Order: sequence, then C-alpha cells, then structure tokens
Amino acid sequence: MSNIQHAGTFTLGSHTVKRLGYGAMQLAGPGVFGPPKDHDAALAVLREAVAQGVDHVDTSDFYGPHVTNLLIREALAPYKDDLVIVTKIGARRGTDGSWLPAFSPEALTQAVHDNLSNLGLEVLDVVNLRIMFDTHGPAEGSIEAPLTVLAELQQKGLVRHIGLSNVTPAQIAQGRGITEIVCVQNQYNLAHRGDDALIDDLARDGIAYVPFFPLGGFNPLQSFTLSEIAARLGATPMQVALAWLLRRAPNILLIPGTSSVGHLRENLAAAELALSDDVLGELDGMAKAA
Repeated sequence: MSNIQHAGTFTLGSHTVKRLGYGAMQLAGPGVFGPPKDHDAALAVLREAVAQGVDHVDTSDFYGPHVTNLLIREALAPYKDDLVIVTKIGARRGTDGSWLPAFSPEALTQAVHDNLSNLGLEVLDVVNLRIMFDTHGPAEGSIEAPLTVLAELQQKGLVRHIGLSNVTPAQIAQGRGITEIVCVQNQYNLAHRGDDALIDDLARDGIAYVPFFPLGGFNPLQSFTLSEIAARLGATPMQVALAWLLRRAPNILLIPGTSSVGHLRENLAAAELALSDDVLGELDGMAKAA
C-alpha cells in the first residue's frame, strides 16, 4: 500500500486533504466521451484510490457527460465522511463530443443540480467554475456574471465552497471580490510554468492550487530529460513529475487520473519519491528548455 500521507496535507475549503488525490476524467470513454470500455475496471480504480487513502476526488458532470459521476456514486456511495468530491461547471458537451461554454444562469443552475443528482449528494463540497472564454487556456474577461450565479447557489446551501478553473490572476482577484475562492485549477507542470508567481501568491493566502495535465505539452528534449532522470531514480516519468510538483509549493494538490489500478498505485507512490537538490535543479532547468 502506498504511503500517500508522506505527501502531506493542505486545506481545501473546510477540509484538510492529503495532497495526492485522484482525477476521474480518464474513466470516461475516448475523448472523455461516452462510457468506459471496462465498467468494472473503472469501479475498481475508484475503490482502490479510496482504499489507498485518497480523500480528494476530482470530477465533473460534463465528463462523459454524466459518466464519471455515476461511476463515482456506484463505486463509493455511501461516501466516507472524509472524502471530498470536487466537481466543475461552466461547460457542456456537444453531440459530437465537443466542449462548449455553458455560462447562462439556467445552464449553471442545471449543472449544479445534475452534479448533485448523479453523485447522490445533497450538497457539493467544492464546485469549480471553469472559464471557457478560450478552450485552449485562460483568456481575460469578466467572470462576475457566472460566478455570481454560483455564489447564489452557495447561499442556497447547494454548494459549500467555490473554486475557479482555467483562469488568469485578474479573474482570480475579481472572483475573490465576489465570494471566497478555495482553490484554483489551471494547467501547470515541469514544462509549463506560467503560473509560478500565482502559485506562490495563492500559497500565502492559503488557497489550494490544483494543476492539470502534469505531463502535458512536453517537447522531445524535455521528455528525454525527464525519462533519463526517472530511469536514474528507478521511477516512472509520471512519478518524477508528480514528486516535483509536491516539492514545488505546499499548496499544490495533485489529481493524476488513470483508468488502470496499476498506474494508480504508481502515481500514488510518488508521495514517497525523494528528489535531491541536484535533481530538482535539473528538473527546474526543463522549463528553460520550453
């Protein structure tokens, strides 16, 4: 069994969670669309994650759509008291699997109710508002209108805490003027480090930062460097990338996803991987090669 408590803990809303969690996105079909190719295997991964001590699961009703939430409910309900399920709203899926903005008050309200229904919950622990001004990354624009809708749903008792996803520092500042923001979920990894200053600012304010695509967007040179370091340490590239993120800042929470129990165990074992200062220096140098 992996010792994921070695990764430490951080505050997520009113909970303290282990810094290594699980992201359910890959449990849906190809392109995060449709059912999993192996339903029982998907259930097994979720149950193994919780058995290994994971207490932070990330999902959304637009994964599938509805697929991952229904799998989580089937595998894990009734939920353990310490399990924090984080979901997100702000997008919907086209019939062709495309990702479309869904920012109207009606769409956002329906999304919260769909997440509640499909997860079998009376209140959602954390809901991230995913900003969709640009599907390829954060883009400036006011988030006041959709965030105000989500804050009203929070005031009605349907949502405990609110986070933001795919956002700029200006949008986070605007959001914090509207309601408490407990987490930010953006793309960040060894090679893509545009949020370096933001992560440190959020850490000072006790706000969790949840990077997605921990191995996304690497060029061949970076990939070679990471693979070489991993081989030297007797680890996988993913384990090294996750261990670097854990060392990078205390407020980083990880949600690596997989549809394989074997890969899940490997990912969680990153909590026990020690990186020397020399190795950290080599890894930090990969960003300069980007």
